[in-house]
Amino acid sequence: MSREKEMVGTAEEGGGGGEESRELFRDECNNNVLSCKKLGFASNAGEKAGNQGLSCRGFQYSRQLRLEVDGSGSLGTMPRKPQDADYTIPPLTDEVEALILARVPRSEYPKFCTINKRFYALLKSGELYKIRAKLGIREPSVFVSQHGENTWWECYRQSRFCRKLPILPSDSCFASSDRESLCAGTHLLVSGREIEGVVVWRYDMEANQWGKGPSMISPRCMFASATCGSYAYVAGGMGLASDWKAMDSAERYDPGTKSWEPLPNMKQERRGCSGCFLDNKFYVIGGQDRHGSDLFCAEAFDIEKHTWELIPDMLEADWTTVSNPSPPLIAVVANQLYSLKTSTNELKVYLKQSKAWKKLGVVPVRADATSGWGIGFKSLGDELLVGQSSSDGNAGGPALEYTCCPDPTADELQWQALEQGHSHTTRFIINCSVMAA
Repeated sequence: MSREKEMVGTAEEGGGGGEESRELFRDECNNNVLSCKKLGFASNAGEKAGNQGLSCRGFQYSRQLRLEVDGSGSLGTMPRKPQDADYTIPPLTDEVEALILARVPRSEYPKFCTINKRFYALLKSGELYKIRAKLGIREPSVFVSQHGENTWWECYRQSRFCRKLPILPSDSCFASSDRESLCAGTHLLVSGREIEGVVVWRYDMEANQWGKGPSMISPRCMFASATCGSYAYVAGGMGLASDWKAMDSAERYDPGTKSWEPLPNMKQERRGCSGCFLDNKFYVIGGQDRHGSDLFCAEAFDIEKHTWELIPDMLEADWTTVSNPSPPLIAVVANQLYSLKTSTNELKVYLKQSKAWKKLGVVPVRADATSGWGIGFKSLGDELLVGQSSSDGNAGGPALEYTCCPDPTADELQWQALEQGHSHTTRFIINCSVMAA
């Protein structure tokens, strides 16, 4: 029996309640009309979004759900045979599905591989990372490796989750050599020495695998590096081409073509230097010249003009008061340059107008114990990250990591300890790089 006949029949059996039952039925139908109008509005909104480039074909609702009503809002024409509405949720289109998954935190991506083959293929295709780049979604993570091993860990700041990367398949010489690492797009590049010479290993996050190359145009070590957008810049260092003396050459890595391209030479040869991006320029700071003398100057490469500018005395004169100091520990947050002075463990900020350094207190790690070697000092989104491997072998070697939101106007910063991650018992963090993808 239809809903209308059932209610009318009940009214007739009850005597004088017929009109009241009809009124209840009319109200119920009108409520359904309003609900269906909302569905129609949602469908139109989806079609409008589709015209803007986002496909919403999967969200077009059935016309059978719409009811005709007259101007008074009372029930108009009804189907001859009333039937239940189909409230089955339509399947998502591939485009909408990818848009949703692209907004999921990147730390959850490894779980996609276990859902089904389609999600696994979508993740390996790299499409999600392209969508994230277009949407401006950048989630920083830290890649860390320790001296004497080919094991790498990726640690996510938001979820405090760490995952182990596949073992880097290099020879034994590479694991114990001096290595430099940098990130470009979804590639982690690690440069070091193998038996055959200086090589570059590349970890492709989309494919979750290591591959060798491409080698730099001028293979080098002890160089300065920095990332801007999806490009990685390197300059200076030393290599076979320079008879293992300081170099003045520079080049840029493009992850899209997996290739290096040359840049103009710097004005000063230098090795053991550090790099950063500040005011849309690639800065190379400090280091030693061809004769081993300390350099306190810096150079800035203008990306648009393609020229280098020499900046004298950017580092303080007492920067190298310790023996065999590490390259300058520098990081940029919110376009402000910060440094960690290894002899005093002091954090400083560079004041651009006065070209002077201001003290911001002491960091919670002992950089002076190792002259700065084995210290991770990086920008992590809008935070500063400082890390050091624990010297307590009984604790299983957890890393000591702290973050803070730097304020150039403060006298001292508040540091927050992060959850201890995986680490070897060695005291040295040989490589530490940040990827934002």
